[in-house]
Amino acid sequence: MTIIKTKQGLIEGLEKADCDIYLGVPFAKPPVNELRFLAPVPMDDWEGVRSCQHFAHGSFQPDRKEGEFYTKEFFWDEKYLVPYDEDCLYLNIWVPKQPSTKPYPVALWIHGGAFLGGYGSEMEFDGEAYAKRGVILVTLQYRLGALGFLAHSWIKERQASVGNNAILDQIAALTWVYENIASFGGNPENITVFGQSAGGMSTQVLVSSPLTKNMIKRAILQSSGGYQGGFNRDYSIEEAYQIGEQFVQLTGAKTFAELQALPLETIAKATEQLSSQGLPFIPVLDHVVLTDTYDHLIETDQIKDIDYMLGSCADDMGEHDPGAIKAHRTLHDACIQFSLKREENLNKPAYVYYFKRKLPGDDAGAFHSAELWYIFGTIKRSWRPFTLADEALSEDMLEAWTSFMKGNPMPDWRPYTKEDPFIKEFDIE
Repeated sequence: MTIIKTKQGLIEGLEKADCDIYLGVPFAKPPVNELRFLAPVPMDDWEGVRSCQHFAHGSFQPDRKEGEFYTKEFFWDEKYLVPYDEDCLYLNIWVPKQPSTKPYPVALWIHGGAFLGGYGSEMEFDGEAYAKRGVILVTLQYRLGALGFLAHSWIKERQASVGNNAILDQIAALTWVYENIASFGGNPENITVFGQSAGGMSTQVLVSSPLTKNMIKRAILQSSGGYQGGFNRDYSIEEAYQIGEQFVQLTGAKTFAELQALPLETIAKATEQLSSQGLPFIPVLDHVVLTDTYDHLIETDQIKDIDYMLGSCADDMGEHDPGAIKAHRTLHDACIQFSLKREENLNKPAYVYYFKRKLPGDDAGAFHSAELWYIFGTIKRSWRPFTLADEALSEDMLEAWTSFMKGNPMPDWRPYTKEDPFIKEFDIE
């Protein structure tokens, strides 16, 4: 067993052949009772050694429904399922065992799930493959749905930021990593933040926010943001307040104290009613976490001046139907436009990829999230009949991701520019 001293106290993890693992490490106080619907609060110090050998709760969310595509894909094996609860603000950390003459680069993963579902220990996520390649992987959990994104005047009376508590959770996790990762042998000045879908949208918020300061060295956006497209939507604070009022009315709460005391089932029911109309709870342009629209921040060079990698899947949502994302480019084109804008402004284009492998086992193709098995080296956990060629593709993608995180992009991958429109395609022969 391994013991690490963090700023809050000692933690004890698990020792494996290739890495040491610390599971369920708290980065903030449980956001319950009087802390519900408010910004995260730093964790208190503790006495003695805290056991961090088991995954913590996932954020409270609707139960998965049998028969749904993603339930069958990622949430079918009970061994990897966790209970859901408000008490969810925890990290999981995989630390390499291999000797190094310098601190390890660090990768912070933000899971997707439409800001309504998912957690940091899903069966497709694992850090061993990163540790074997000399990278510390950290996965995090953040509040989902109304618990993470509610905007209401009752909250505004108590804090500056409204509608972005989930993003503040992520910033609290990033801050914890920045302040503590050196104790694990990591380099706080070399943190890559990466995520897919809602996690990629979150990553774009983090590189756009002044609150993350200089804590991010690199960023990877998977099937999400970009420039003039993707899934990003400039959600105004006025829109968020309207949804917040609807939510409170559905719950029947008359005061903030009543709202904080509601049963989780009431919150879930109101969230489900609002979600039937689309995605009601997403990051908000609150002029604190986000000071301007995503596109304007890119156009005026107000996002982090760091290295970027971004891409999408060939059968991603809306990829073959531009009208499905009204007034937006497809995900793929949004990635290209992001790189071109970076080149135009700063002569610092991005690395762009395109995942084209149509996964075996059904006709879903290279669907939204299909690359996750590959970038975490977990295809053997899947029910799909993956081949040796899939294992080789996974190795190639892991090498690409970790090389980027180390600051040494693979020699066969060039940034996308106007004169050299290079896109790294991932597929099997």
